[in-house]
Amino acid sequence: MENLILNWGFLYFPEDKSTYIPAAVEMLLLFVVVFLLFKWLRKKSAKQAAEAKQLEERALAERDKRMQKDKEQS
Repeated sequence: MENLILNWGFLYFPEDKSTYIPAAVEMLLLFVVVFLLFKWLRKKSAKQAAEAKQLEERALAERDKRMQKDKEQS
């Protein structure tokens, strides 16, 4: 059974384990890039959330002023 699986070619385990080094380095680099991208996206998202909160507060304040003005006119 083991010979059958190894002969299909999709499971390849080289004798020289140093062939794994480039793949390990590439995976490590990709993890670092993904981590940095994740941190950047979180930072950008937090900045956008703060801007949205400011905009919402300004809109609510303007609405309150307008409602107060309408109330005074009535």
